[in-house]
Amino acid sequence: MNRFITRGMVLVLTLVGCLQLTLTDTISWAENDLPRTRSSELFLLSPPKQTGPVVVWAHFELQDINEINDEAETFEFAGVLTLKWHDPRQAFDPAVAGAKEKTFQGNYQFNELSPSWYPQYVLFNESGLYQKNGVILRVQPNGTSTLVEKLNAVAKSDINLRKFPFDGQRLEAIFGVLGFDKDEVILKVESETASSIARKARVPEWVVTGYSLSVRDRPSSHAGQRGVTSTLVLSVDVKRKPFYVVRLVFLPLIIIVLLSFSVFWMDRSTLGDRMSVSFIGILTAVAYQMAVSDQLPSISYFTLIHGFLNLSFYVMCSTVVINLVVRSLDKKGKSELGDRLDCRCRWAFPLVYFGLLFIMFCGAMLFF
Repeated sequence: MNRFITRGMVLVLTLVGCLQLTLTDTISWAENDLPRTRSSELFLLSPPKQTGPVVVWAHFELQDINEINDEAETFEFAGVLTLKWHDPRQAFDPAVAGAKEKTFQGNYQFNELSPSWYPQYVLFNESGLYQKNGVILRVQPNGTSTLVEKLNAVAKSDINLRKFPFDGQRLEAIFGVLGFDKDEVILKVESETASSIARKARVPEWVVTGYSLSVRDRPSSHAGQRGVTSTLVLSVDVKRKPFYVVRLVFLPLIIIVLLSFSVFWMDRSTLGDRMSVSFIGILTAVAYQMAVSDQLPSISYFTLIHGFLNLSFYVMCSTVVINLVVRSLDKKGKSELGDRLDCRCRWAFPLVYFGLLFIMFCGAMLFF
């Protein structure tokens, strides 16, 4: 019995020793071999060392503008961003690699398999949506790397509605390299010419008149020591289609204002009928103001359509004053003077109305 116990203890001690030896070898391999692999690739995760900043050539191909939101001052766009830079550490021999070009496509290959530095860009004026739909990285034998990424995003841009509905806007999307200032990484535009796809972009109520790319310096606290980063600015020029507002607001209200001038052809003794026509026009102008306020955002400044509505309102209010003056002259026995006042108002009111409209439109186009 004791013999079996002794043999069992020897066997257990032997297994424990083997297990300890195996664990020691594994830890030794992890400590010696694994850090060498990581340290050999660690230098690839920083920008290449060279005299001056790393030059990244950038291009953006605008494919479509999905929506322009006046109230939120945002626009949603889709396109393809291309970045190209040279990293001599990525150079390889095509004969040894067995390929003329190294390609990493998809999120897994790009994020997990490609051991290299790349300019991580962000949309500085992002407003909610920022979706990347695909990515591909191409590396040439000389170390030239090209990053192509398809994205769909919403950017916030200043929208000036002073000329509404005859306004045009310049929408801007600002891309920048995250974490590096312009002394470390600088962006340059590869091509400033607009693509044919951008000219064919269709937006409800808008027409794309052109787009351009430019490079601009932007203060940024997270950029680096200098705090100034290099950004790629996508500028899209759009012009509103005014026919919808002209058809529903401008033309009907102009006709209503002209019809309100019919009081100058009515008998001066029918004050009640004349006042009814004037007040119907006034209430119609108020209803149009309420309808337009639902279409426009809550803005503090004055717009062209507000000026048109207010001018129409005040002109129709002035017909009430004329009605009262004519009635007062008739009561005083000065009916001929009242008739002359009506005759002069028949041509004076339309001339003054259209003259003020012309001056207002010309002033808005010149000064706003």
